[in-house]
Parts: sequence; structure tokens; C-alpha cells
Amino acid sequence: MAARVRTLPAAVAPVLVGTSLALGDGHFHPLAFVAALLGAIFIQVGTNLSNDYSDARRGADTEDRLGPVRVTAGGLVPPSQVLLATYVTFGLAVACGAYLVAVAGPELLAVGGASILAGVLYTGGPRPYGYEGLGELFVFLFFGIVAVVGSYFVQVQQLPWEAFVCAVPVGLLASAILVVNNVRDLETDRRAGKRTLAVRLGRERTRRLYTAMLAAAFLTAPLPWVLGPMGAWLLLAWAAAPLAVRPAGVVRSRTDGPALNGALAGTGALQLAFCLLFSAGILASGGIAS
Repeated sequence: MAARVRTLPAAVAPVLVGTSLALGDGHFHPLAFVAALLGAIFIQVGTNLSNDYSDARRGADTEDRLGPVRVTAGGLVPPSQVLLATYVTFGLAVACGAYLVAVAGPELLAVGGASILAGVLYTGGPRPYGYEGLGELFVFLFFGIVAVVGSYFVQVQQLPWEAFVCAVPVGLLASAILVVNNVRDLETDRRAGKRTLAVRLGRERTRRLYTAMLAAAFLTAPLPWVLGPMGAWLLLAWAAAPLAVRPAGVVRSRTDGPALNGALAGTGALQLAFCLLFSAGILASGGIAS
């Protein structure tokens, strides 16, 4: 429950896209791929555990919240055990990162450290950025740009512009997952003093933002073909568009927890399907070097 499995596509999807870019260029190191994938998952789970612990400590997870029960606030697991699990999970992420540093260079020390720090400070520390409306921006950066480009870098040790552009739709869909979460919790977050982006914008504007993020993800997917050497196979990602219809409709019209929890899971499934198709299109296009 604390790991929030529904959010894990946000960790897996960017690694698939970044690795497919490298594989299309003829570079693939299986152990580096496994370490990057596991490291991303551990960072995501560690962030969720830290969020569960920190929100409970700040009183943000009350009994009237619409989302699934949080294990710390709900008294299902002692806070000390949740905190210990957070340390263990981030420790496993560090172990994966240590291998990647050994094979790809010390530049990844800063990337890994910043990723873990961002996970902790989302709801922890003296000024958690998740309480200031910056959560979506950080998710876009770390589960989009950093994760895709980093996954490519561990294979090739280069930073081409195409990798950054391919990361944009991935980051937008990852951020959209958080938008659904924050739309669902808007009222309880407001009462708890948690000024998420949804609280700052209001429900209607946040709903429009969610729809715009989904649309922008599909519109930016073919940009590496339009602007560079990659092929029209990138349009394969558009085959995931039907999966966007239901969650977009729910976010636009519903306020009840069960419906929005379903939209949250649907957005995660959309991101995973989109990125699988996007990765297939990258491979069919021959990668960046084509």
C-alpha cells in the first residue's frame, strides 16, 4: 500500500524510452539497463514511503481524504518502520547508482544524489516543495528529463538533444499522474495547508491543465522526427490515444475518490502504453544515429 504500485509506471517508462534510444544506436549493456530500471523503481518507492511518513507527521493525511489509506496516518504500520523502509529503499537505489557510476562515470553521482534528495524533499524537510505547488515541475524534470536522458547516458555516455526532446512527453505524462492525485485531494490538501498546484489553480483550471498535458504529450512525441533524423515510426505512440479518453473524462467531470483513483491508475497505464509504443517507434526509426 505504501509503495503505491499504481505510480510505478512513472519510474519504469522513462528507462524504457532512454534505453530504446541507445539500443536503436547499437548500444546496449544489460546490467546497466537493469541497474537503471531498479534504481528508478527504488527511488519511486522510496519517495512514496517518505511521502507517506512526512505527510502523516505534518497532519496532511486525515481520515476524510479520498485516496487510498496511508499506512502511517492510518496506523497500519508504526512510523519508525515506515522510516526504516524508506532508508532501506533509498539504500538499494544508492547501490544501483554505485554500479552505474562505475560503468558510466562520476557524473551520475550528482544525478543520483539530486534524485534521492528530490524524493525526500517532496514532502519532507523544512520547506517541502510539494506543499508549494512545485510537485508537477519536479516530476517532469526527474521522471521525464533526468530519467530518460540518464538512462540513455548510462548506455552511451553522450547527451544528444534528441534524448531531451524524447523526454518531454514522458515527463508530461508522469506529471499528469500527480495532477490527478492532487485534483482528488484538493479539498483535504487545502484544509491541511498543503498548497499543491491544484489548490493554487483551483479545480477547473487544474482539470484543463491535465487535459492540456495529455494533448501536449501526444503532440511532442513526433518532434524528433519533425526536427531531426528520426523516422515517422514515432507516431506509433499515438496508438495509445484511446487510453486517454476515459481518465480525461473522469478528471473533467468527477470529484469522488473511487472514480479519481481509477483515473489515477488509468493515467499510469496510459503512460506505460504510450512509452512502450514510443520505444517501439524509436527502435523502428533506428535511434538517434539514423
